[in-house]
Amino acid sequence: MEIQLWREILDPYALAVDELVLNFNHMILEHRQADAYSPIELVTGRVKKISSILEKAQRKQIELENIEEELDDIAGIRIICQFVEDIDRVVEIIRKRNDMRIIEEKDYINKAKESGYRSYHIIISYTVQTMNGPKEIKVEIQIRTLAMNFWATVEHSLQYKYKENMPPHIRQRLSKAAEAIVILDEEMSEVRGEIMDAQNSFRRKADIVADILNNIQNLYKLSNKREVVKIQDEFFRIYESDDVDQLERFNKQLDIIAEGYRAQSLN
Repeated sequence: MEIQLWREILDPYALAVDELVLNFNHMILEHRQADAYSPIELVTGRVKKISSILEKAQRKQIELENIEEELDDIAGIRIICQFVEDIDRVVEIIRKRNDMRIIEEKDYINKAKESGYRSYHIIISYTVQTMNGPKEIKVEIQIRTLAMNFWATVEHSLQYKYKENMPPHIRQRLSKAAEAIVILDEEMSEVRGEIMDAQNSFRRKADIVADILNNIQNLYKLSNKREVVKIQDEFFRIYESDDVDQLERFNKQLDIIAEGYRAQSLN
């Protein structure tokens, strides 16, 4: 197959990956703007390399003319969650979307592979708009926790290195590590509430500080520099106290001050 033809085949897959990553990242943003917990922590995507496509086609005895019909993972999206419970929520989100048609689901969470691999896979059909018109693309979405992803990344690298001949002692260690990952995810689920409270508190503080700094920066343009320095010193004093409620009160007062200066500048 000519290189140019490969590009024509893979370009729509790259478009699908770009659009889906953007869509899922927007979901994260929507949750955070609404001060809601996002079940999605991180999203990545990739189009399978030509060498990997050829290798898989050869292994599965697929004719090159049939790779788009036979291979489900030319385009891949990986959704990383913090907790196992989040995976079910993400699956439900995908099921309810009308821009993705689910072809197949594979639950490797409750039924892990023999190697210890755990993840939830969804094969979807997604339509992209190309210069030649709409084209349906099959995309594999993998949903897993941070811990599962760490194990899967290591296992994939070792599989690539050893092909089908991974030494038994390494396979055994991987199996033990997979068991440890299960325990880790269970432990994280037990303290899920505490972790979420800590993260929400951190995010709330970060948002308040960003608002305050933005107001202070704008005040430098509108008010007396000496007054702004006093405000800045007061901010640093409150910030060092690590009192989020006091920071929030200070931010509201600063909003009123900033609004007053803006009104004066208009007059």
